[in-house]
Amino acid sequence: QVQLVESGGGLVQPGGSLRLSCAASGRILNFVAMAWHRRAPAKERELVATISGGGITSYADSVKGRFTISRPNANYAVYLQMNSLKPEDTAVYYCHLITLGGNYWGQGTQVTVSS
Repeated sequence: QVQLVESGGGLVQPGGSLRLSCAASGRILNFVAMAWHRRAPAKERELVATISGGGITSYADSVKGRFTISRPNANYAVYLQMNSLKPEDTAVYYCHLITLGGNYWGQGTQVTVSS
């Protein structure tokens, strides 16, 4: 069974930074990509950033230039470096593992940007 565990959320002031981490474990076959999504209160889930197995990245317009998605060299893990955070970045952030055999999700980590 594949499990994803996220960490790194918390409370930060506007303009601050946070780094989210996600580690996947279990039997992972035919890896395609990993991604971060977020869901703010009373809003639809939003795709924040994606990174493919080859390292190709893509970002939502709302976070371009502020967020960076990356993967360490080994294992199925992904980071999201978030800089210049804004109150509108407040949301629960979810890690997403995409394989040819299915999609897997983390439990979510809360990010709150407030003074």
